[in-house]
Amino acid sequence: MRVLRTLWRGLRLVEHLVTGALICVYISLAARVGLPRPWVPWVVCWWHGRLCRALGIRVQVSGAAAHGCLLVANHVSWLDAPVLGAQGRLGFLSKSEVRGWPLVGWMSAVAGTLFIERGANQAAAVSAQIAGAIAGGRTLVIFPEGTTSDGRQVRRFHPRLFAVARQPGLRVQPVAIGYRRGADPAPDLVVPFVGDDTLVANLWRILRHPDLVAQVRFLSPMELRDGEDRRRFAGRARSAIVQALGLPAESPQDGDTPPGDP
Repeated sequence: MRVLRTLWRGLRLVEHLVTGALICVYISLAARVGLPRPWVPWVVCWWHGRLCRALGIRVQVSGAAAHGCLLVANHVSWLDAPVLGAQGRLGFLSKSEVRGWPLVGWMSAVAGTLFIERGANQAAAVSAQIAGAIAGGRTLVIFPEGTTSDGRQVRRFHPRLFAVARQPGLRVQPVAIGYRRGADPAPDLVVPFVGDDTLVANLWRILRHPDLVAQVRFLSPMELRDGEDRRRFAGRARSAIVQALGLPAESPQDGDTPPGDP
């Protein structure tokens, strides 16, 4: 029975990816001939939600994304993007390496993902991208850890990504993401995409394990306080997420600020 269920999920996933590829082809062709595409954000949201259903992921949500905010979320897996993307018309900021991923990178670019280069000297360019997207009416999601964790901790947030908070009136909304198995309160270790894990191996584990639950908590938006630098602001956003997840206040990855990341 378990084998048949896994096979069925795999077939649904293949069909869903083919459907997404065809939609992306149409979007690309429409862009070339200048056709209006106001429906694209809604289609992207639908596609993310359908992917979660195809994988058998139940999503539990508390709160909602605030309009015109920069959403900052902890990062556990590639699955974070579809789980969050299914909650509304959200855009994502991703590392440039993702653009080169087979199929996924191309589909992400067509869906409007903003790609950034690594490096401390990119802070000004990143801030400009974020500010421009939000000024244009988009609600943008970033993962300020810069990499994934196993869900039992939240890594240090890189302050350079919070430089945009200096923009007048811009708010930051922390988002806590956790994965569980059914009613088990402990973080699930099937979903995390860490270390030498591959996308195929990670996806296969998710297909084989039923009753996975993604818990998303949209927390209260916050603004930069008078005299507060971006490092303290990043720490305050991280603390809100750690508290919402019920995790220890500190993690093994916390430490001194890397060079060029004040």
